[in-house]
Amino acid sequence: MNTVISVRTDKEVKNAAQQIAKSIGISLSTMINAYLRQVIVTGHIELYASEQMTPKLEGLISKVEAEFKSGQVSEKFGNASDFLADLKK
Repeated sequence: MNTVISVRTDKEVKNAAQQIAKSIGISLSTMINAYLRQVIVTGHIELYASEQMTPKLEGLISKVEAEFKSGQVSEKFGNASDFLADLKK
Protein backbone atom coordinates (compact mmCIF):
# COMPACT_ATOMS: atom_id res chain seq x y z
CA MET A 1 0.00 0.00 0.00
CA ASN A 2 1.37 3.42 -0.93
CA THR A 3 1.24 6.38 1.39
CA VAL A 4 1.93 10.08 0.97
CA ILE A 5 4.72 12.00 2.69
CA SER A 6 4.41 15.78 2.65
CA VAL A 7 7.72 17.66 2.78
CA ARG A 8 8.31 21.39 2.70
CA THR A 9 11.29 22.55 0.65
CA ASP A 10 12.35 25.58 -1.33
CA LYS A 11 10.92 25.73 -4.84
CA GLU A 12 14.45 26.00 -6.28
CA VAL A 13 15.55 22.85 -4.43
CA LYS A 14 12.54 20.91 -5.69
CA ASN A 15 13.01 22.08 -9.27
CA ALA A 16 16.75 21.31 -9.26
CA ALA A 17 16.14 17.83 -7.81
CA GLN A 18 13.40 17.19 -10.39
CA GLN A 19 15.78 18.13 -13.20
CA ILE A 20 18.45 15.76 -11.90
CA ALA A 21 15.92 12.93 -11.60
CA LYS A 22 14.55 13.70 -15.07
CA SER A 23 18.08 13.69 -16.54
CA ILE A 24 18.44 10.02 -15.57
CA GLY A 25 14.90 9.12 -16.60
CA ILE A 26 13.16 8.84 -13.23
CA SER A 27 10.66 10.90 -11.29
CA LEU A 28 11.43 12.85 -8.14
CA SER A 29 9.20 10.42 -6.25
CA THR A 30 11.23 7.45 -7.53
CA MET A 31 14.46 9.18 -6.54
CA ILE A 32 13.21 9.88 -3.01
CA ASN A 33 11.91 6.31 -2.63
CA ALA A 34 15.27 4.93 -3.76
CA TYR A 35 17.05 7.04 -1.15
CA LEU A 36 14.65 5.92 1.60
CA ARG A 37 15.20 2.28 0.61
CA GLN A 38 18.96 2.84 0.72
CA VAL A 39 18.66 4.23 4.26
CA ILE A 40 16.64 1.17 5.30
CA VAL A 41 19.09 -1.32 3.77
CA THR A 42 22.28 0.34 5.02
CA GLY A 43 21.00 1.78 8.26
CA HIS A 44 22.94 4.95 7.43
CA ILE A 45 21.90 8.43 6.46
CA GLU A 46 24.49 9.99 4.19
CA LEU A 47 24.22 13.69 3.52
CA TYR A 48 26.93 15.67 1.82
CA ALA A 49 27.41 18.60 -0.48
CA SER A 50 30.30 18.91 -2.84
CA GLU A 51 32.56 21.85 -2.25
CA GLN A 52 32.78 24.54 -4.88
CA MET A 53 36.18 25.04 -6.43
CA THR A 54 37.76 28.42 -5.90
CA PRO A 55 38.88 30.39 -8.95
CA LYS A 56 42.48 29.81 -7.86
CA LEU A 57 42.00 26.03 -7.79
CA GLU A 58 40.24 26.09 -11.16
CA GLY A 59 43.22 27.99 -12.58
CA LEU A 60 45.70 25.50 -11.16
CA ILE A 61 43.74 22.57 -12.57
CA SER A 62 43.59 24.23 -15.99
CA LYS A 63 47.35 24.77 -15.89
CA VAL A 64 48.04 21.14 -14.98
CA GLU A 65 45.66 19.88 -17.69
CA ALA A 66 47.43 22.06 -20.27
CA GLU A 67 50.85 20.76 -19.15
CA PHE A 68 49.59 17.20 -19.36
CA LYS A 69 48.16 17.71 -22.87
CA SER A 70 51.42 19.25 -24.09
CA GLY A 71 53.45 16.34 -22.74
CA GLN A 72 55.11 18.28 -19.93
CA VAL A 73 54.92 15.41 -17.47
CA SER A 74 57.54 13.44 -15.61
CA GLU A 75 58.47 9.88 -16.36
CA LYS A 76 56.84 7.02 -14.45
CA PHE A 77 58.71 5.81 -11.40
CA GLY A 78 58.83 2.31 -9.98
CA ASN A 79 59.59 3.44 -6.45
CA ALA A 80 59.68 6.49 -4.22
CA SER A 81 63.49 6.68 -4.11
CA ASP A 82 63.71 7.16 -7.88
CA PHE A 83 60.97 9.77 -7.72
CA LEU A 84 62.74 11.73 -4.98
CA ALA A 85 66.05 11.52 -6.81
CA ASP A 86 64.39 12.96 -9.93
CA LEU A 87 62.93 15.82 -7.88
CA LYS A 88 66.39 16.76 -6.60
CA LYS A 89 67.84 17.11 -10.13
